[in-house]
Amino acid sequence: MSSVHVDLGERSYDVLVAANLIPNLGRHMAARMDARRAAIITDENVGRLYLDPVRQALSDAEIDSVEIVVAPGEASKSFSTLERVVRELLAARLERSDIVIALGGGVVGDLAGFAAAITRRGMSLVQVATSLLAQVDSSVGGKTGINTPEGKNLVGAFFQPRLVLADTSALDTLPPREFRAGYAEVAKYGLIDDADFFSWLEDNREAVFAGEEARGEAIRRSVAAKARVVAADEREAGTRALLNLGHTFGHALEAACNYDASRIIHGEGVAIGMAMAHRFSVQQGLCAPEAAERVERHLAAAGLPTHMNSIPGSGFSTSELMDHIAQDKKVKAGRLTFILSRGIGEAFIAEDVAPHSVETFLADELAAEPAPALQTGE
Repeated sequence: MSSVHVDLGERSYDVLVAANLIPNLGRHMAARMDARRAAIITDENVGRLYLDPVRQALSDAEIDSVEIVVAPGEASKSFSTLERVVRELLAARLERSDIVIALGGGVVGDLAGFAAAITRRGMSLVQVATSLLAQVDSSVGGKTGINTPEGKNLVGAFFQPRLVLADTSALDTLPPREFRAGYAEVAKYGLIDDADFFSWLEDNREAVFAGEEARGEAIRRSVAAKARVVAADEREAGTRALLNLGHTFGHALEAACNYDASRIIHGEGVAIGMAMAHRFSVQQGLCAPEAAERVERHLAAAGLPTHMNSIPGSGFSTSELMDHIAQDKKVKAGRLTFILSRGIGEAFIAEDVAPHSVETFLADELAAEPAPALQTGE
């Protein structure tokens, strides 16, 4: 078992990465916290697979539990679902010292984490990440929140977990589309500041997808990269913004699609966004075309989309996308901020990006030849 430590002083915690962690969840919790009662928050799909094993693992450690099950998908990251979850926590008479367990992928982790942050002004949180995206990114670092029509994750809180479990065995039951989407976040860590890791992924991508030893290594290296950035800048006052490579464009596309999973899911938006960020960097004279082509080639080889016109029913407009980009959380004093790149592993924070340059780039992207349609049925 690998353990990555997130160093945040009194709020430090471990991220455990290994196979078959879920059956030992209660033991790992009991070793790190005084847990007597817990609420398991999950979605219908994950619950069918892992709710019983989690209940049993908690029972084995003499931890009583209740469960709250929500619908799968981004639609559950809403005010209405958040209210329901919080009221069920209160109705179950969970106390502040009790534990909220987020069992699932990024949606459940964000929703349950936000509920834990605001219920009784803060309950303890344990993240049990069952998707690749959650294991390498969203379960680590304390970002929680919900979506609104104005944009993605615009309502939320920084709230660190007490423990994160990345059970790599859970990835064996992940739909191929969800695994591909999570891989976009893995590739992101190489593109930000670790060209050697990106080269390693180019050599080992097939082994990562096949579930060989390389998969665990990719997850561990991704978590270690995230932990390092979070420890240096917990609340995104500076360098943590680099973790948003591709997210400004990606979040705008998700919002423009009304978070409809039949059109796009988060990791696909990130993949398109990272490819767009590199193409935009080329257009701005910041990055060599060869680097952008290399990014696009690797993501496409992984089965990920790299152009927004591959999204089913795309039909976006420049003004619509600019409206969503203007709501991005990195905007300061009305000035647009993007994560751009000077090359593989050379991402940087570009402040005060001229809106007209973004509009011109988006217009060019929208006018480009149609890309292969995004495969959403797996």
